[in-house]
Amino acid sequence: MTIEKDKPVVAEVSLPNIDSTISPPPEVQFMWAEIPEIVKLGDPVLRKVAPPVRHCNKETQATVKRMIEIMRKANGLGLAAPQIGISTRIFVYDAGEGDGVQVMINPVIQSRKGLQTDPPEGCLSIPGLQGVVPRAETLRVTAFDERGRSQTKRVSGLEARIIQHELDHLDGILFIDHADPDSLTWLVDDDDEGAPHAPRE
Repeated sequence: MTIEKDKPVVAEVSLPNIDSTISPPPEVQFMWAEIPEIVKLGDPVLRKVAPPVRHCNKETQATVKRMIEIMRKANGLGLAAPQIGISTRIFVYDAGEGDGVQVMINPVIQSRKGLQTDPPEGCLSIPGLQGVVPRAETLRVTAFDERGRSQTKRVSGLEARIIQHELDHLDGILFIDHADPDSLTWLVDDDDEGAPHAPRE
């Protein structure tokens, strides 16, 4: 099923290159090797604007299935196709609100309202790092599912945060680009009950 006609790809976003300044401490380096299927910070695919999906077919559905499996293996809340090395506009997520895994292909945020800064964000492509990122509190977003059916969702809170985080991945943007630099923290002790652990997306 064709779901996307010819459409110009969004231009590359010009952002300060802070990737080279992010270096995991020895205490979290093991996390960077735990899930080798997930591309880590420094891979060029994470900084590319992904082109839209042109057709929803068996290959698309296989990609979605693989993404869901990897997301679950990593105990993540969301995963975008560039995070497994595929530059295309697909992401999957599960906000843990009883709706199960959601699939978004060629997503577009139609409206944003409000502001949220909690919880802090983490990223499966930058394991162990978290930071405070301002996001819209509510969204209206349109997309296609894995069968090419159009959908419109109105979401808020954590689900809205996840969608914004994952859609950024499709535009070559990482949470560290939006985060308050002073809030970026390495979680060097997973047993520290005093440290809030960021959702990983």
